[in-house]
Amino acid sequence: MASPSIASATDRAPVTWRTVCRLALMVVVLLFLIVPHLCYRAVGRPSPMVMAFLNAAGWIAGLRIRTTGTRLRRDVLFVSNHVSWLDILALGGAARSAFVSKAEVGATPLVGWLADQNHTIYVQREAKREIHNQTNALRSALAQGRPVTLFPEGTTGPGDGLLPFRPSLLQAVIPTPPRLQVQPVFLDYGEEAPDIAWLDPESGLDNFKRMLARRRPVALTIHYLDPLPDEMESDRKLLAEAARSAIVARMETARPSATARHRL
Repeated sequence: MASPSIASATDRAPVTWRTVCRLALMVVVLLFLIVPHLCYRAVGRPSPMVMAFLNAAGWIAGLRIRTTGTRLRRDVLFVSNHVSWLDILALGGAARSAFVSKAEVGATPLVGWLADQNHTIYVQREAKREIHNQTNALRSALAQGRPVTLFPEGTTGPGDGLLPFRPSLLQAVIPTPPRLQVQPVFLDYGEEAPDIAWLDPESGLDNFKRMLARRRPVALTIHYLDPLPDEMESDRKLLAEAARSAIVARMETARPSATARHRL
């Protein structure tokens, strides 16, 4: 039987009572937090309601998170594997991180507005004329000290392996701003990673519905790995290779049988 994450595009995820209840709870939480959030924004202060919503939405979706390692609080670029939209809830809530995301996300109704509230940095990977502006936007966000997460695979992967990293996505931080550290992060969904993964041809909406319909909680371990040495931060290819190697090494420690098939 095919994994749910790689099922035919014609196999639409059903809407169950569990899906409806979880979605309704997310809406209730959003409505409860939106007024104080807008008040914070009106007076120009950072809003803790964004982190509160991401944490609550993750819990409602079934995420049960534990962490290992030491998370850097400021002046950090997290470089992480990418498995599911649940990654956003996890790192946005637990690590208080903003994200680098495809421009299409910002154009999506409601999702784009929610992403804007978390100071998402949008990139148009095919628009070469925009590279300079996008680089400045990312460097400006990092200069403010707030954690930012980049998924250098460029898309969601299988969860039990790692796709090649795209060095071009790291060009914006070469050379790295003063005080900035690059910290690899391994998002470990354990043996259920292939079922959690959002892969083609499954649509984002179907993956969303399928995750909300799950009966079992989604166990996630966030491994914060050692920051990369400063000498790796002078070249985007070295940086991508070092970050990927660190995550692969932790994968092999966490689940040695799972990574042998995915040495790409």
